[in-house]
Amino acid sequence: MHKTILITGGAGFIGSHLVRLMVNKYPEYQIINLDKLTYAGNLANLTDVESKPNYTFIKGDIVDAEFIYNLFNQYKFDGVIHLAAESHVDRSIENPNEFIFTNVVGTANLLNAARKSWKDAMNDKRFYHVSTDEVYGSLGDSGFFLETTPYDPQSPYSASKASSDHFVRAFHNTYKLPVVVSNCSNNYGSHQFPEKLIPLFINNIKKNKPLPVYGQGLNIRDWLWVEDHARAIDLIFHEGKNGDTYNIGGHNEWTNIDLIKLLCKIMDRKLDRAEGESEKLITYVTDRAGHDMRYAIDSTKLQKELGWVPSLQFEEGLEKTVDWYLENEKWLENVTSGAYQQYYEKMYLDR
Repeated sequence: MHKTILITGGAGFIGSHLVRLMVNKYPEYQIINLDKLTYAGNLANLTDVESKPNYTFIKGDIVDAEFIYNLFNQYKFDGVIHLAAESHVDRSIENPNEFIFTNVVGTANLLNAARKSWKDAMNDKRFYHVSTDEVYGSLGDSGFFLETTPYDPQSPYSASKASSDHFVRAFHNTYKLPVVVSNCSNNYGSHQFPEKLIPLFINNIKKNKPLPVYGQGLNIRDWLWVEDHARAIDLIFHEGKNGDTYNIGGHNEWTNIDLIKLLCKIMDRKLDRAEGESEKLITYVTDRAGHDMRYAIDSTKLQKELGWVPSLQFEEGLEKTVDWYLENEKWLENVTSGAYQQYYEKMYLDR
């Protein structure tokens, strides 16, 4: 069946993996990739699909309501998969308003455009909102986030995502807009902007630069292979139940310091360094404000209802990730130049 699908944020880390999957798997679909191309949006992530006949890129801002309405009128979208978001906690602490505009107002603009465009035929439409486990707050030493866990956001980023989640559900309840929501754990893999922990530290280890670890590095995260996340989004978009929420987790809990030491060990081996050499680069820095201690996702609902399971354990996925960044030095060099270097110095070197 021919469908026209809007993917927002499709030039970013998770978005580019999803766009690639959808373009290649569904040649009968027309995939429209809408991205503002801010610091994290990189069209070089999609060079392998940019010439495909069922792929179109449009540069634009979801905060521009008129632009979004016109886009819906032009393309008559059958579905939306909404990933466009400001997502880095440190940036949200520095500039919370930017997160409010993009994550809350931008989401509301998309919802309003979908509601108006689909008002006479909602049965075969779907609005899929991609969220985060950070909306749930912080866990203690035990337990997992469920789809029913109360929201308790602790940073401007997670507060903005929680607000957008509520708007999505409100449009379902008020206007009967056909929506699904997913909340995922930390993603890792290729093409990730190197302000995030894993690509940042791969780059720093390679260049013998300090590895800035917040606090004592005891914060725990559940890590999800980005390609497994893309598969889950595809599955939920096509088979999920309207109005439902699905948690997506990798079942890979690691303290930050243990992850970093494993990464150092892998890098020492890949770079032919003496074992333990890269660990000497670890530098403990002041913990950031509102830093949640532990996230862990229970994906039982997604596994039981839709049959999704993660394909990789973390050690294997981390090896693949390291290999990609080492084999794509030009990509990394291009991304880490210019404004990013200034941001890096402000956020990490000036502490």
